[in-house]
Amino acid sequence: FGGQRFGEMEVWALEAYGAAHILQELLTVKSDDVVGRVKTYEAIVKGEDVLEPGVPESFKVLVKELQSLGLSIDVSNDSGSVSFTEETAGELPELGINLSGFESEDLFNARSQ
Repeated sequence: FGGQRFGEMEVWALEAYGAAHILQELLTVKSDDVVGRVKTYEAIVKGEDVLEPGVPESFKVLVKELQSLGLSIDVSNDSGSVSFTEETAGELPELGINLSGFESEDLFNARSQ
């Protein structure tokens, strides 16, 4: 599957023309929404209506990068809130790491003397 280069200025041009549906198609199913692309192709071949596009892979990568920074990401749409966390509702396990740079009080005291 190849892609089509569609830059920021081209996006602005389509926004200015009011071509929201074409812009949505270019930025989702013709971009990196792999599941949406396959479903769209099947719908075209069968002569059915094209379904709503899914979440692009680039957005999923952005969410994972933000989560790696310790940020919790929740996205809201018309049908409610979608959470991208894969963990259960419990607390995170204790790692035993002091993020201030010293692993234990003994080491901290030894360095401060």
